[in-house]
Amino acid sequence: MNTTPPIKPPKAKGIKRIIKAFFYSKDGLKCAWVEESAFRQVLILALICIILASYITKDFLEWGLLILPCFLSVVIELLNSSIEKAVDYTGTEFHPLAKKAKDIASSAQLIGLIFWAFIWGRYLFCALSK
Repeated sequence: MNTTPPIKPPKAKGIKRIIKAFFYSKDGLKCAWVEESAFRQVLILALICIILASYITKDFLEWGLLILPCFLSVVIELLNSSIEKAVDYTGTEFHPLAKKAKDIASSAQLIGLIFWAFIWGRYLFCALSK
């Protein structure tokens, strides 16, 4: 029986590293899309809001401020999902620290969504008040 640990391949450098990183990122997005319904929901909502922002304002700064929370929530959901996967990998039994880790990651998304609602709500309120 062979007990030696597997040898890691040497790390890529330069442009090869960037290309590999791109494909790892693509794999991560695909995994999130296939396995995480919350990611799909946030991404679809973000795309709708980005398109809507392009129609409701022609000012670049306003547009940027409207799409910022969209991107932030997508990023937060990716981080939240990765934390959940890592915690699930460590064990299947319930542990209070695992619950806390998942709850804290989830609360980051809640804050992101509140920020999103605040920015869009304020913008729409001001636009409709004119």
